[in-house]
Amino acid sequence: MTAPGHDGPCPLCGAGAVAPYHRDKIRDYLTCRTCGLVFVPRGQQLSAAAEMAHYDRHDNNPDDPRYRRFLERLFTPLNDRLAPNARGLDFGCGPGPTLSRMFEEAGHAMALYDPFYAPDRSVLSANYDFITLSEVAEHLAEPGRELDRLWRLLTPGGWLGIMTKRVRDPDAFKTWHYIKDPTHIAFFSEATFEWLAERWTVRGKRATLVFARDDVVLLQKDCSNSTTAP
Repeated sequence: MTAPGHDGPCPLCGAGAVAPYHRDKIRDYLTCRTCGLVFVPRGQQLSAAAEMAHYDRHDNNPDDPRYRRFLERLFTPLNDRLAPNARGLDFGCGPGPTLSRMFEEAGHAMALYDPFYAPDRSVLSANYDFITLSEVAEHLAEPGRELDRLWRLLTPGGWLGIMTKRVRDPDAFKTWHYIKDPTHIAFFSEATFEWLAERWTVRGKRATLVFARDDVVLLQKDCSNSTTAP
């Protein structure tokens, strides 16, 4: 059975074992008993037009040193692990791609994808040595489908770098500033990322999980031959 107000299974793992987690004056938040994801029901999410209107108000300037320092939280631990001249994809780059520029300045080739601002889906059929999602995972309506696809695009030994703030517990969630953004609809905990790494490992290539910072997670696809059926 699904929780009251829920209109489908967990958008990450597909399980139907979901339960109420929190409710504020605007939205319900549900949690999955299988993977631990906390999410907003589909029927309470913004329309695509309203979502884009919200993003259009962002002012992410690639030349803003404060914004660059913020992105260094993901850039530095990931760049330290990359071979020279790696090929990367900035997934959800937004209207002012900055992280991709930082990697280009470090000598890496970058492709861009964003459903609103860089919608060329041909880049999603190539392979990459690393893929970044900077403040993107929390916006995904179908995180299971999207993250599985990005994992498949990684070359053996490749890295998936995700920057998103993590759920701690229900009490902290109630007053968390992160849920005040109406475009934030999927919230990951450490347990959720551990579940995700195990899912990918069982499906084929072992996923090595690194909690690089409080809001940065790195997952590496194993280079060795798989011993498990995909």
